[in-house]
Amino acid sequence: MFLVGLTGGIAAGKSTVAEHWQRLGATHIDADQLAREAVAPGTRAAAQIMAAFGAEVFDSAGTLDRAAMAKIVFGNADSRALLESIVHPAVQEAARAELERLQAELAPEAIVVYSIPLLVETDSKLPFDSIVTVEAPREKQIERMIKSRGWTRVEAERRIDAQATPIARAARADHILSSNQDMALLLRDAEQLFHQFELEAVSREGSA
Repeated sequence: MFLVGLTGGIAAGKSTVAEHWQRLGATHIDADQLAREAVAPGTRAAAQIMAAFGAEVFDSAGTLDRAAMAKIVFGNADSRALLESIVHPAVQEAARAELERLQAELAPEAIVVYSIPLLVETDSKLPFDSIVTVEAPREKQIERMIKSRGWTRVEAERRIDAQATPIARAARADHILSSNQDMALLLRDAEQLFHQFELEAVSREGSA
């Protein structure tokens, strides 16, 4: 399989690109979904979070209250680092297991897209064939978060500041997609890149 790491700043357009690539035939793995599953009731990570932060960050059913957790960790670097030390290893283990499963099931030229917002922050060592970052100007990210998520400007800025810089992501990426343009143009650029990946995947298998 041809593994693409898809990253980018919050509210920059990663989900839009991932959904379009799925429509074009890609298999998608979502790190955010893996993270939700990693802290589900009864998991080791959930128990570790409760021990570290207390029962007040869980609801009556034992489900992690992500909003309550966010209020604690965003704006507090030490708390965020503690949470990440619990969640990131669990997500990485789940991602490796899912990739092993797909490796056995999919055709060699299949495109697999792993959406991982914190690719740079976690220094992911997965065997990516290509890394793509989706970027938007900071003010555009803030505008989108306020409009679509109902966050305050301060909350939006804290989320951005908790992530790697655009420069750091660009330094790790092989390709950069800009969402600071009309949606149709972003999808056009994403589709052209996807077809390039298809050609690279077939070419690689042909020369193997």
